[in-house]
This record gives sequence, C-alpha cells and structure tokens, in this order.
Amino acid sequence: MSAIKLTRDQKEVLVSKLQKYFSQELDQELAQFDGEFLLDFIAKEMGAHFYNQGLYDAQAILDRRLDDIREAIYEIEQPTS
Repeated sequence: MSAIKLTRDQKEVLVSKLQKYFSQELDQELAQFDGEFLLDFIAKEMGAHFYNQGLYDAQAILDRRLDDIREAIYEIEQPTS
C-alpha cells in the first residue's frame, strides 16, 4: 500500500470534522495546524487498517458475485446421460 495522499480540499474537510469533534465532544479547540498534524498521524498509523477493511469488503462482494456466476453456470449445464 502506498502512503495515503489527500488533496488539499480533502484535508480541509477532514480537519474541519476533527475540529468539530474536538469542540463538541471534548470541549477542546483544535487549531488548523494541530488538526493537520493529527490527521497525518491518523492516516500514517491507522490508515492501513481502514484500507485493509475496504479490501476485505471488496473481496466479500467479489466472492458473492463469483458464487452467483458459479450457480448460473451450473443451472445451464446440460445433462450428459
């Protein structure tokens, strides 16, 4: 997995969400620089866990679709006797 790279706009949205959370839930102010630093930390240290979960979810969808395809193939199989 390559490092998570966020656009400036994405970072602004996510930092804003962190700031809102800190304000509402922790009654703490989170400055822009501190928010960006925290976001970078989360992406670096925890991003792989979220990435991997996304892969597992995609794999589960693919497995279900392959099961559907296998079943469809079985249904059109011609008798041989």
